[in-house]
Amino acid sequence: MTADHSFDYDYSESPMVQAAAVRSQVSFAHVRLFRDRPLLLDCGLAVSDIQVNYHTYGRPAEEAVLVLHALTGDSAVHAWWPDFLGVGRPLDPSRDFIVCGNVLGGCNGSSGPEDLPDGATLTLRDMARAGRALLEHLGVRRVRVVGCSMGGMLAYAWLLENPDMVDRAVIVAAPARHSPWAVGLNTAARSAIALAPGGEGLKVARQIAMLSYRSPESLAQRQPHRASGEQPVVRYLLSHGEKLAARFSETSYLAITQAMDAFQPTERELRAIRTPVLAVGISSDLLYTAREVRDSVTTLPYGEYWELHSPHGHDAFLMDPGQLPRVVADFLHGN
Repeated sequence: MTADHSFDYDYSESPMVQAAAVRSQVSFAHVRLFRDRPLLLDCGLAVSDIQVNYHTYGRPAEEAVLVLHALTGDSAVHAWWPDFLGVGRPLDPSRDFIVCGNVLGGCNGSSGPEDLPDGATLTLRDMARAGRALLEHLGVRRVRVVGCSMGGMLAYAWLLENPDMVDRAVIVAAPARHSPWAVGLNTAARSAIALAPGGEGLKVARQIAMLSYRSPESLAQRQPHRASGEQPVVRYLLSHGEKLAARFSETSYLAITQAMDAFQPTERELRAIRTPVLAVGISSDLLYTAREVRDSVTTLPYGEYWELHSPHGHDAFLMDPGQLPRVVADFLHGN
């Protein structure tokens, strides 16, 4: 089923006014979870007393909007998705209680791989169960979910693990399971880390990833060819590698990409999802093709599909959102 949405929301506020309004309603905190009862991981091991760092926006309520971040993202939605967060926007702190937690296994304050028992591996379903505990701590009973990229795959895990909590879900630029192409890219990235631990391999892994996040046309536009000298794309990739190595953990990169590759829900599981879901594909996405995204969501009984047309590949939802905020807002709020 293809969605045709039109949501009337307001961009009239200046960016400075919007930013000030968001800052006045933002809270950053951490919590220790599973102190009394452990979290049983899918690998069979139990973990207790895990930490989750999170941001909230707006007034606490029993109903919330849960935002699920991308692979190397974090809970600071205002920093990485300003087009979506603000008064009159899809994520509106004046209307909704908005929650985003750093995933279990990440490196932005939540418990990471080094905090888990020896031999422990993580799954997206483990992350969804930890996320549920965070919401229960906050007194949230029902959520509408918005997930992007890895967060979109995590949204599928939420739909399978916590169907009683989710009213509807928006999945942006993500399939229900990784293709051989996506698994291959992650394998190459992990091999780079294994061959050059300590940061250099992570830089190469990021360069591989950045190529999959763009398209040939996007790179031609943003990093145009020069007749002589170093090509701009070289500096672009080296810079992104350096930046990620300075802020991200290679153990988290390994753990999360392995969890993504291992998440392979069956057709039967997907057909059992009864929650309304909108999935957004991107016309030029090389990492998760529009066809993959569409095929995943149309397996669901109440799945809808909309396509963002952009030359900028996977990251178009950040770089070139176009009508995406309107489409997401319309579906998210049931219009």
